[in-house]
Amino acid sequence: MERVIRLLLAYDGTAYCGWQRQRQGEATIQAALETALQRICGHPLTVHGAGRTDAGVHALAMVAHFRTHVPHPLTAFSKGLNSLLAPDIRILGAQETNADFHSRFSACAKIYRYDFYTEEVMPPGLRLYMGHLPGAFNPQPARQVLAQLVGTHDFSSFERAGSRNLQATGGRGAVRTLMQTSCEPIPYIQNGWSIRLQGDGFLRQMVRIIAGTVIEIGQGKRPATGITDILAARDRKAAGLTAPACGLFLEQVIYPPE
Repeated sequence: MERVIRLLLAYDGTAYCGWQRQRQGEATIQAALETALQRICGHPLTVHGAGRTDAGVHALAMVAHFRTHVPHPLTAFSKGLNSLLAPDIRILGAQETNADFHSRFSACAKIYRYDFYTEEVMPPGLRLYMGHLPGAFNPQPARQVLAQLVGTHDFSSFERAGSRNLQATGGRGAVRTLMQTSCEPIPYIQNGWSIRLQGDGFLRQMVRIIAGTVIEIGQGKRPATGITDILAARDRKAAGLTAPACGLFLEQVIYPPE
């Protein structure tokens, strides 16, 4: 009988070209998981993730699933899988779930966190896990702008150019809903900050472009009053820089109660 196994995993994305398997054979999280799981299960399989994080992006709680007919205990997909994976990918839990569960399509929201550092010199120990964006940062205008982004909007201006066929019909285009946003200092790291976004879905590099734009506003490089115009433009050129990938973490994937 076919089983659906749901995984909770964390990874350091520094050495990987993102989540999604690449045709050229570059190292990816999906490929690493599939290679290890095929050794355990003895048959080809596909691991589906809740999202497609980009190269260098990290995850604290990615959810993935795969299908198999093998009767192995769940520990084979947690402890056993960890024994085969590199130490920068770790399975935090494995469970058998409903046949109709899909890690991506069953999700109702995700929380992303962007960490950044604003001092002139970046401490070496932080360089792989925080974006380095030096300059005096005022969180008040940043919070004002983030509050204006809450709600349902067309986020075309915050999407990587060329990442989606804008002429395609069907689906919801660039319309997404943000439920919560915040910008708070990171404890114990002076001039370290975290931007958090909770939304029902995210476009390609949307979090990094929002973060880059908000940081520019907090640093006085663009006016806080311009966010409405940026949204209305529906043009990537209207928004700010794309913040470095190393500061981005997928923090949580939220599902409806079972």
